[in-house]
Amino acid sequence: MTAAVTAMITAVVGVLGTLFAPALSQRLTARQRAEEAQLAERGRRFEERRDAYTAMNRASRQFHTLLKDALHRIRDHVYTEQERDLLEEARRDYRDRYAEAQMVVPERILDASRAVNQVLADADAVVKRLDRDRARSGESAEEALLDLKEAEPRLAAMRRLMRADLGVTE
Repeated sequence: MTAAVTAMITAVVGVLGTLFAPALSQRLTARQRAEEAQLAERGRRFEERRDAYTAMNRASRQFHTLLKDALHRIRDHVYTEQERDLLEEARRDYRDRYAEAQMVVPERILDASRAVNQVLADADAVVKRLDRDRARSGESAEEALLDLKEAEPRLAAMRRLMRADLGVTE
């Protein structure tokens, strides 16, 4: 009787193993695919954030540089339509990169970007007023250049936050 019971148990276990093996295999495969998809999604989001940081950093610095150049040229009375067009293009690019970043970057990075934007927008407004001979009392290219220097530490702080968020430690 024991041999018959043992044989019966062995047969039942074998049949159950045969029946459940594909289900178990399918479940393990599904879990592995879900983990791979999750890993791919994290990678995609990282790349998206890195691309947004790169574009926002580049656009911010380009806009800053062209504002500084415009103020120098206005001061020297050599500001031309070509420089106006370049500055307008940089302004639009900066605005577009910021808008794109708003959808994918953390709030602390946006806060740092807002701090940069405050200085750049103020300088941009001064450039426009000076260019149109509508400067406010005490407003000059020299004063605006001094004010624009405040963007430099803010740009550096924004870049540090971006790098830290991406895991760049050096």
